[in-house]
Amino acid sequence: MDENRWFWSIIQNDFKTGKIDLEGCMRLLEKMQIPFDEAHVTHIFKKTVDKHSGHIISMEDFKAIYRAIVHRSEFQELFRAYSPDGQILPDSQLIKFLVKEQFHTEATETTAFELISKYEPIDEVRKKKQMSFEGFVRYMNSEECSIFKSQHKTIYQDMNQPLCDYFISSSHNTYLIADQLMGPSHLWGYTSALLKGCRCLEIDCWDGSNNEPVVYHGHTLTSKIPFRSVIHVIDKYAFMSSAYPLVLSLENHCSPKQQEVMADCLKSILGDKLLSSPIGGETEMTRLPSPEALKFKVLIKNKKVGTIEEGMLRMGDETGAETAAETATESATETATVVETGAETEDISESELLSDEETDDTTPIYRSKSPSKRKGDRRTSSPPPSKKSKVKKPKIAIALSDLVVYTKSSKFVSFEHSLTNQKCYENNSIGEAKARKFVKTSAKEFISHTTRFITRIYPRGTRMTSSNYNPQEFWNVGCQMVALNFQTPGTQMELQDGKFLDNGGCGYVLKPEFLRDRNTTFTPKNVGAYSKPMSLSIRLISGHQLPPSSLSKTNKADPLVQIEIYGVPEDQAKKKSSVVKSNALCPKWNETFSFNIQVPELAMIRFCVEDEVSLVNNEFLGQYTLPVLSLNTGYRNIPLLTRDGIKIESASLFAHVWYY
Repeated sequence: MDENRWFWSIIQNDFKTGKIDLEGCMRLLEKMQIPFDEAHVTHIFKKTVDKHSGHIISMEDFKAIYRAIVHRSEFQELFRAYSPDGQILPDSQLIKFLVKEQFHTEATETTAFELISKYEPIDEVRKKKQMSFEGFVRYMNSEECSIFKSQHKTIYQDMNQPLCDYFISSSHNTYLIADQLMGPSHLWGYTSALLKGCRCLEIDCWDGSNNEPVVYHGHTLTSKIPFRSVIHVIDKYAFMSSAYPLVLSLENHCSPKQQEVMADCLKSILGDKLLSSPIGGETEMTRLPSPEALKFKVLIKNKKVGTIEEGMLRMGDETGAETAAETATESATETATVVETGAETEDISESELLSDEETDDTTPIYRSKSPSKRKGDRRTSSPPPSKKSKVKKPKIAIALSDLVVYTKSSKFVSFEHSLTNQKCYENNSIGEAKARKFVKTSAKEFISHTTRFITRIYPRGTRMTSSNYNPQEFWNVGCQMVALNFQTPGTQMELQDGKFLDNGGCGYVLKPEFLRDRNTTFTPKNVGAYSKPMSLSIRLISGHQLPPSSLSKTNKADPLVQIEIYGVPEDQAKKKSSVVKSNALCPKWNETFSFNIQVPELAMIRFCVEDEVSLVNNEFLGQYTLPVLSLNTGYRNIPLLTRDGIKIESASLFAHVWYY
């Protein structure tokens, strides 16, 4: 039999000197490119050697271990159903399997030959254009049988629509890698967000010593990093994971003098990558350019003074030294308007008013030393302003203002006000609490607003541990930049990562038509006839090499799987499998779950594997989240990720997916 000959030919060298130990066994599995979990291999190895008390195994023993890991019974059943003799799958039968089971309706002889030459390890079988069980297993475990549609792993969406027509992967407090009050500010925050495909980074800038601006979470004990270093890192990693435009959202608390240093840094370090004038030189803007038109460009999101035309004229005459207060344009007088500090806002330092995020729901109570002195550590000289006091707006350095082109931060007043006054290149930032109120009370107006203007949502500042909100409720109303704390693992970040797996992971996902059409009447609570409902059925078959429970001394767990749908309110659903006792190596469920999904375009599905520790307590083992419309049909493997979003190489679930 070809299979035996092939197997012995691979392993015989390793057994030349006799038997092999556990380490040799693992090395051999690695050489055969079999992903494995050490706890599982160790357990199977020990069971094998216990039969003949010793620490080493023979070739026959190794074959048994190999089979225990690789030859899964659920794959054998499928293979036998299509193989005439249980040994070989001729190309004609492979095509039948692809069409009938994998819904690969266009499968032809060519498709079959491609798969055979790619996955069949046995030469003689491959030459006959057939597939052995070894080849079939490799195919079933491959990316091609992943639950995530392979065409969605590439950029397949129209990238020529205006920027506001896309969901944009956005991070909040990008410089933090721990919590908001004490955690270190670290360049790694920027690197890792960029490597994840994030396309909107936040940079919180403050005056530093020696006229060098610094980045940190103001008024807190987080450490400081030079603004210059941050821009160097961004320059290096900006387009490594995506070619599409990167937006730098500046939370600007600097004096005009240091803002000029910022402008200079941006220009000198980013060079041609920095977008500092409209593409094609047009100044009359009626719609935003597309991601395609802005490829490899870095956009600055900040307050801006005056018009783009004035900026263009100045760009010809580089005298960046003047500040906004000195320019006599009408718009400059607009920006010098007074600000009422409402009762609930804290004492606001001048510089904070330049910040993009509204103070009412983001200014945390900073307790550096003693709570009673919390205002004192802001400014000791002048008394806090009274409720009606007028605070002068700080000055904006023209040099920095002129770098703002398509992403001008403008204060959100009301949907009505935006509709009549806001320009297409002006964006609003709305705190999560306020935004949540709008979702409840004025979803229609909110959606009408997001069809026209880029809207950024950010977590409330009282989330001291940098916890996250559920981004789904804001995607449901078309918000483009739903900013999350990338440094905080959890379901919210898993939804974010899952959503942006789509469209090649480029950080831009085209919004559904009903969230782009300016005359839409869609709302998450009244979905109307905008979407074709989907009936989804998932048969959870089995798991393989799941991470053992942290309580297990060997390789055990009591796994269960939760399948959750996130989407518009009526699509939210959660179903739970039964618990398989004491088996993390190859638990079998064979349970079917059905979901009716009204708006599949917005729905996400999450598979979460947990270990049942007690009736009230489960331990997270792994999860995978993806857009419902990126689901592949047929027999599919579901990869599993750790809490930090790292793929667990050997672990997976196996399921059959079907929808109409």
